[in-house]
Amino acid sequence: MKILQPPNWTEPRGYANGTMAEMQPGSRLIFVGGQIGWNAQQQFETDNLAEQVGQTLRNIVDVLKEGGAGPEHITRMTWYVVDKQEYTSQLREIGQHYRATIGRNFPAMTAIEVAALIEDRARVEIEVTAVVPPAA
Repeated sequence: MKILQPPNWTEPRGYANGTMAEMQPGSRLIFVGGQIGWNAQQQFETDNLAEQVGQTLRNIVDVLKEGGAGPEHITRMTWYVVDKQEYTSQLREIGQHYRATIGRNFPAMTAIEVAALIEDRARVEIEVTAVVPPAA
């Protein structure tokens, strides 16, 4: 197993941003730990949910890149939101961020409303599984 850590990011404490495991020769599974809407220095630039989703998705792509993968390799996403009303009211803006960052890849997804996230300012947390074939 290899830990995936973008080089310009602040080191996490007690967890990994992502890990990668080799499967059959050349193919890999990538697990991206729950990413939130802060930047590489672990600072929030906004409290707006849709904008945090955009940053969260960019964070996911950064971690995938460290494993030689891209958004097209995502096979599963789990979204944790602190307010489902806020989420549903901003679906259009969230969709715009999704298409701009992930493109037209539509993996299996789950969205769950939670009472809170560990970081108080976080409005969303997303975890991802990606499968990278040998040719990628």
